Amino acid sequence: MNRQPLALSIALRIALLVAAALPQSAGAATGYYLVSTYDVEGQKSVDFKYWNADYKHSPSSSSPELGFGYGVTSRWYTELSAVWIRLHGRSDRLAAVEWQNDYMLTQGQYPFDLALHTSVGRGDASPHSRSVEIGPVLQTEIVRTQFNLNLFLQREYRTGEAEQTRLAYQWQIKQRWKSWLQPGVQGFGEVGKWDDWLPGKQQSHRFGPALFGSREVGAGQELKYEAAWLVGRNSARTAKSFTMRVQYGF
Repeated sequence: MNRQPLALSIALRIALLVAAALPQSAGAATGYYLVSTYDVEGQKSVDFKYWNADYKHSPSSSSPELGFGYGVTSRWYTELSAVWIRLHGRSDRLAAVEWQNDYMLTQGQYPFDLALHTSVGRGDASPHSRSVEIGPVLQTEIVRTQFNLNLFLQREYRTGEAEQTRLAYQWQIKQRWKSWLQPGVQGFGEVGKWDDWLPGKQQSHRFGPALFGSREVGAGQELKYEAAWLVGRNSARTAKSFTMRVQYGF
């Protein structure tokens, strides 16, 4: 029996079940953090993320996120996260619980790597608010420069609003200079309904410089970091955003 398609099928089925079972929509995580997959079989990780959006004509928003990840196999990575949000200077509140699964479909046999990303969650938009995100993750490398492009379909269910499947994208260029210091640039955006894009002025596109790095901090232990400064439009409003992520693997 081919175990790879079986593992992928199991992952997708579990993800759909969890969307209905998690304790109270996927948040904006993939609007600020690029999904990139690697072989981390057997590695556990604690993952802290944070973003802040400073809007031109309205109060800022911010969101910390704490997750626990695990490399189930050389192809399958899974992570469960809790997301808090602060809007308009108010106190932080738990906004969503999300479950992410990334499955590598190729591993070096082609000039690029391809993975399938899924994320399901429940939030507080309504007592029955659920969300699903799914799409391809593409990565390639030329000399010491890494290129990423991701396209995700996003949909929320039972929120009291018209349900639409939206299209979001991510891209990244990163120079592998030193393991502890790798400069690059990132971009994120949302264009509206996947088959009927919004007018250009209503779309959201943002990009900016980013820094990445990793350090070994002990036997079998690694600390990874990334930070970016993004400018452009967020939720169709002009904004400047700072994002950071620190991941401790062991």
